Amino acid sequence: MKTFLCVIGFVMIAFVSTANAQDRKPLETLKEWRGDNPNEGLAKDSSKFITNAKDLEKLWKAWDIKEKLPEIDFAKEILLVETTRGSRLNLKASLDEKGDLQPLGLATRDLRPGFRYVMITVNKAGVKTIAGKAITPVN
Repeated sequence: MKTFLCVIGFVMIAFVSTANAQDRKPLETLKEWRGDNPNEGLAKDSSKFITNAKDLEKLWKAWDIKEKLPEIDFAKEILLVETTRGSRLNLKASLDEKGDLQPLGLATRDLRPGFRYVMITVNKAGVKTIAGKAITPVN
């Protein structure tokens, strides 16, 4: 009987997860930046999303990214940021019917010194919140 109830529980969880995933549409990645940094402490205080050029420049300098600071039209795009201590990291995003943008970072479980990062831009149209948090207006 316990086994039967466990199986039913897993089926219900799978059903709910599938239903939630079906309510979201994947967003196209417009631009992407990847890299690593030897100072893993820098990753702890980073924002998961950036909505203005000033915050992007601050992050770019803090992480000492050698690549030229990109120009992003924050009136039309949002920058999502994800970090990991694993050796590989991918980042995607989806949007639900209520306008909640949900970033999804997938990383390997092998821990390495420092951290790896991925930053992507996605279209801002229809986005009202990011992972349930309100977006600050572009300055």
